[in-house]
Amino acid sequence: MSTREKRWSHHEDKRDWAEYNERLVKRGEMYLSLGFLESWVKDLETMNAGKVGALYEYPDPFMTFLGFTHIMLGIDYRGLEGFTRGLTRLVPLAVPDYSTICRRVNALKLMITETLLDHEGEDVVVSLDSSGVKVSNRGDWIRKKWKVRRGWVKVHLAVDEGGKQCVAVMVTDEAVGDQNMFGPVVRMADRSVRAKGGRVVQVNADGIHDTRNNFDTLDGMGVTPGIKIRKNASTRARGCPLRRRHVCEYKELGYEEWRDKYRYGYRWRVEGSFSAVKRLTGEHVSATEKSNMYWEVAMKFLFYNSILKYDATGELPWVRT
Repeated sequence: MSTREKRWSHHEDKRDWAEYNERLVKRGEMYLSLGFLESWVKDLETMNAGKVGALYEYPDPFMTFLGFTHIMLGIDYRGLEGFTRGLTRLVPLAVPDYSTICRRVNALKLMITETLLDHEGEDVVVSLDSSGVKVSNRGDWIRKKWKVRRGWVKVHLAVDEGGKQCVAVMVTDEAVGDQNMFGPVVRMADRSVRAKGGRVVQVNADGIHDTRNNFDTLDGMGVTPGIKIRKNASTRARGCPLRRRHVCEYKELGYEEWRDKYRYGYRWRVEGSFSAVKRLTGEHVSATEKSNMYWEVAMKFLFYNSILKYDATGELPWVRT
């Protein structure tokens, strides 16, 4: 049996399949969790206190629920109006028109910390990567036939190795280089983890992030780098002592020993998050305006976070406690 097969066999032996299956089944309850009804009046009072102009008729938790339905089930905004009408057969509910749903859902301010589990007193290792999301679902044949290129939206992600949640999500167009987003993503991850009581102690990333500026960022934050070193890296590199020490250690240990020491192989957590989100929500966006595209992509990952939090705590982002 190969090493890879042994690891997989060990993983299977450790998993409680009954518990795992029940957790996946329970996730289906989220789609009809109407907890926003209990705080409807109180939420509107809070939102409308001191407001100038027309008052809100629908609370943000309700719009968050509709946003979740839009992202996770792929129902368009006109369909969401009909979906809400259908809910009135089960519960008394005010029905917004589809243009109101579109406007309010795209204006949501769901914070990443609302979707995260607590990290009280924890040392957190995060992994970074990026991936493209299609801006159209018209198919590759049409692009090739008519020489139409719509491009991509790029999402830059940092994932907590232990909890597998996204602790930083930043969305740009495809022209923005990964190495240029390293600092902003790491700092966002650090703020998110600290807000939940923990601290980032190590950042793992692939070789494209092996730059002096990125090592300087980690050095200034007191964070251990788990960045794969480029093959042509020199041990005489100047300007960043941390990177020079890291290069020397990498060349002394060799890749495999270095990988095991820094648990670099667990960087697959971030790749797993990309795979899970794209399988759940699709590999394209439905929005047509760039700002709405960015919002939609970010919400895909925030709602995925919410699913993982629901697994552990039963809490939902549209239920106020």
